[in-house]
Amino acid sequence: MDFQHLQRELLLQRWRSERQLGQPRSGCGPTNGISDVPGVRVGHATLAEGERQTGVTAIVPPGDNLFLTPLPCGTAVFNGFAKPVGLVQVEELGVLQTPILLSNTLAVGTLYTALVRDAIQRNPELGRSLPTVNPLALECNDGWLNDIQALAITEAMAQTALAEAAADFARGSVGAGRGMSCFGLKGGIGSASRVIPTLNATLGVLVLANFGALTALTLDGVRLGEAISPLLPALAPQRDAGSIIIIMATDAALDARQLKRVAKRAGAGLGRLGSYWGHGSGDIAVAFSTRPQPQPPEEAALEPLLAAAADATEHAVLDALLCAEAVSGFRGHHRPSLTDILDRLTA
Repeated sequence: MDFQHLQRELLLQRWRSERQLGQPRSGCGPTNGISDVPGVRVGHATLAEGERQTGVTAIVPPGDNLFLTPLPCGTAVFNGFAKPVGLVQVEELGVLQTPILLSNTLAVGTLYTALVRDAIQRNPELGRSLPTVNPLALECNDGWLNDIQALAITEAMAQTALAEAAADFARGSVGAGRGMSCFGLKGGIGSASRVIPTLNATLGVLVLANFGALTALTLDGVRLGEAISPLLPALAPQRDAGSIIIIMATDAALDARQLKRVAKRAGAGLGRLGSYWGHGSGDIAVAFSTRPQPQPPEEAALEPLLAAAADATEHAVLDALLCAEAVSGFRGHHRPSLTDILDRLTA
């Protein structure tokens, strides 16, 4: 075995033990997830029925009525091949008025309606004596594993994801991540967090990972995908397309402009993994603060948050890959899990 191959095996072994033994890198929050930011919860509704492999994921910030008490929010669009709803007004006004829902591309209208109904239930005069609401729903195309034309996502599924949101949540091939692919392998939901001692704050990240070409997959600077590719000669290729949605939450008291700066740094994390945001990929980051304050910190104080945003995004994607189980679905299409490949490389 040559040195480069040995290096790759040792690297994979480290990532595998890190995940299985529950020993995330230093600087993480207690669960190394977005819910390490106090009050943030995540819920899923998963559909795994033959050719229908899809679902909904809800990210629910603290607060009973975001329409009346919106949170500061910033966005970054790295590549706009995407069909989100609500992003334009968030960019204009810098506030988040609803929980965030994620699903497949053709489900965005359903998610929008579910969020509107939820807001009306909390605000009966919405759209009458009160203004209308700006629901935020984002998507990735899961059409390789899911029969996306079935339009299988329902309002009831979205409501279930919202109602069941909790601090302890599943990752991998669940919720909106059920039918997603990442670097030609099984993708899905991943999460990570970083503690920022200088701000007495935490940054949490959740990703819906559905992007990347296998040969480009890079871990800690090692082009690992080149070692994996020969093991999977029948693997259907995946271009650096398909999209990734990155949701960031922090309890640092940032304003919308500062949150936009933090959201942009997700792109650095994607680049470390080998992505270049290819044509056909919708790559979007949304960052919100749970602690709006009239006096945000000085710009220089953001430095550790900027670094944490890149690092946590990178590791949230790896978390999605390591947590995802293999899935077969539409027309017999299949995506193997990274953990299956780890077993082959480290046997």
